[in-house]
Amino acid sequence: QKTIAKIATCLELRSAALQSTQSQDEFKLEDLKKLEPILKNILTYNKEFPFDVQPVPLRKILAPGEEEHLEFEEDDEEGGAGAGSPDSFPARVPGTLLPRLPSEPGMTLLTINIEKIGLKDAGQCIDPYITVSVKDLNGIDLTPVQDTPVALRKEDTYVHFNVDIEIQKHIERLTKGAAIFFEFKHYKPKKRFTSTKCFAFMEMDEIKPGAIVIELYKKPTDFKRKKLQLLTKKPLYLHLHQTLHKE
Repeated sequence: QKTIAKIATCLELRSAALQSTQSQDEFKLEDLKKLEPILKNILTYNKEFPFDVQPVPLRKILAPGEEEHLEFEEDDEEGGAGAGSPDSFPARVPGTLLPRLPSEPGMTLLTINIEKIGLKDAGQCIDPYITVSVKDLNGIDLTPVQDTPVALRKEDTYVHFNVDIEIQKHIERLTKGAAIFFEFKHYKPKKRFTSTKCFAFMEMDEIKPGAIVIELYKKPTDFKRKKLQLLTKKPLYLHLHQTLHKE
């Protein structure tokens, strides 16, 4: 378990290196390849780990779909689970926002301000944050995934964020049918893992300057948008504000 946790740390370091624009102190592909023999012999590996890293801390790593199974009895809204990519992998530390890309003539960049999300139990959510990703029709990432910092405050039926997300691709370069996903996550102390509570998404024809309100759907996050179920019949939404930057 310790070895797997250290491998998880190395994968996170490699992921961070791929998303970084600076070359020093990166976790290189050659480093990653050193983990292959360890993975192949994971049950019998007893040598010293090749990197001085700390195991991923106190995160429960679940098999795909296991989180939904564990939480099914807690869901207070009726209905089953949709098909999509599992949200049961260990969550990263919130707050991995990336800067705006350099502008290019004739190309448009999008800044989304996440204002607030409406939830009937907003005040009970612990360390809530939102994971933002841009996916194609097959659920494949088109840009690096970003996490907001933990929410600013909880008030009545709203969790307030007021944070800007810089979409990491010019709008003209996004593939047809792409969508921007927002996964609302919070920490569950009883189970000691971060859980996705609900998600929302915005399609390309909804990209326009100004305020927009989008509906919330039941987990698991359905990146392919095949079996969508509203989180609740109550009028609860994710409130966003879009700014377009064009040279």
